[in-house]
Amino acid sequence: MRRARRFEEAEALCRAHLAADAGAVDVWLLVARLRQDRGDLAGMRLAAERAQACDPGHVFARLLQAEADILDGRAGSAAPILAALECDVASDPQALQRIGEAYTQFGASIQAYRCYRRARDLMPGDPRALYNLSTAALAIGRLGEAEDALDTALALAPDDYDAWYNRATLRKQTPTRNHVASIEAMLARPLRHPGGETALCYALAKELEDLGDDAGALAALQRGAARRRSLLAYRVEDDVATMRDIAAAFDAGLLAGVEAELAPEGPVFVLGLPRSGTTLVDRILSSHSAVASLGEVNDLALAVVRGAGQAADKGEVVRRAAAADPAAIGADYRARTRAYGVEAPYLIDKTPLNFLYIGLIARALPSARIVHLSRHPMDSCFAMFKTLFRMGYPFSYDFGDLAAYYAAYRRLMEHWRRVLPGRLVEVRYEDLVENHEGETRRLVAACGLDWQDACLDFHQNQAPVSTASAVQVRRPIYREAVGRWRRLGASLDPLRAALAKAGVPEDALA
Repeated sequence: MRRARRFEEAEALCRAHLAADAGAVDVWLLVARLRQDRGDLAGMRLAAERAQACDPGHVFARLLQAEADILDGRAGSAAPILAALECDVASDPQALQRIGEAYTQFGASIQAYRCYRRARDLMPGDPRALYNLSTAALAIGRLGEAEDALDTALALAPDDYDAWYNRATLRKQTPTRNHVASIEAMLARPLRHPGGETALCYALAKELEDLGDDAGALAALQRGAARRRSLLAYRVEDDVATMRDIAAAFDAGLLAGVEAELAPEGPVFVLGLPRSGTTLVDRILSSHSAVASLGEVNDLALAVVRGAGQAADKGEVVRRAAAADPAAIGADYRARTRAYGVEAPYLIDKTPLNFLYIGLIARALPSARIVHLSRHPMDSCFAMFKTLFRMGYPFSYDFGDLAAYYAAYRRLMEHWRRVLPGRLVEVRYEDLVENHEGETRRLVAACGLDWQDACLDFHQNQAPVSTASAVQVRRPIYREAVGRWRRLGASLDPLRAALAKAGVPEDALA
């Protein structure tokens, strides 16, 4: 029944079983999962607690309790549960991998790496353990170890298509050291599932681009993106409508008189579209001794949903959020981020799509710094198009979707500038690359920080990073990504035409 999404019927059957045997741990765990499927996180945690009460030492009951805390934005409560579990299951590689996954969910990359490495040591011939180790090694900057793990994993399980893509992204491929022929041979074979074609095509595109074959890379991208788009039930019109609803709800009247109350500490939101330079700015700022980064977290969205209450659709969520008590949402957000236990006066929330919440941030968190990254429309859209995102950003696999979403984002940002004049710290990716020191000094000062030379040496920042830019931000500043779309010439005319049709001015596309 769970597979058929008949969650309430399935829970009714579980309750009937529990009426006869209230100590059935596995049934309580199933109830917890059913409630998770319905988005009832409080109910999920309660069921996990009941399972643990039946058997206090039950590993997966304790793990599920931690997962419920993580999903509900209470990582601080989950961390000690996971730490205790990690000690208790030190010889159980499967349990260690589950714990590693839980750590990964709230950005505890070092702890995840520790679990995955132990699991790999216990079963060195398991491809999944090797794959998991590679993702954690990448996050903490052990790029060579990540590649070695993927080489071994693919030798054991060549049909792990995601591993092909991950490996391609770990370094710049060279004429004497690349995997192009192997990837092409994989694409010529029958594939286990349609998503495999997408991952292999994106891997091929990345390696061909590294080798200077832009035409071949674009052809592979278009094939892979078309396959990915065909598997998505997504309508860009819904996102465009949501952005229109946001601008209508958070209008000049609602935001009149909202002013920044900047204090010598507080949250720093680094936002914009993905692949616009948000990770670069996150690394620059978090290289400062007074700043730490939480990475990409969903705490603001969770606080908004809780503050807005039950809603029938996205439009109602927006309206209810605008009417909700901003102080309560701000307090909820602060409590959630404090729960990570990260000690620093300034905490960065580097979640790109927080640009949707700028009006709410200004009302709920008046001490927040809001840093907005922008990039040339063609570079921005093409960078998203050629990135295979594991989750989110479903608009990035079709030029028409990209153009419609980008134009709506651009209109919403123009709205925020009108109704919140002077509230944003604006950074253009191109300016940051061309005038790195000057723009970095301006950024640091605009955030109310004293100057530290470490901000120029962001590539030496040892903090974990798990975004699509994890490899690039470990390099000094580079210029190759600026104007990269121009190398494709007329091949990207359809994207340019789609952006113009969506309302992006011609001068912005020059």
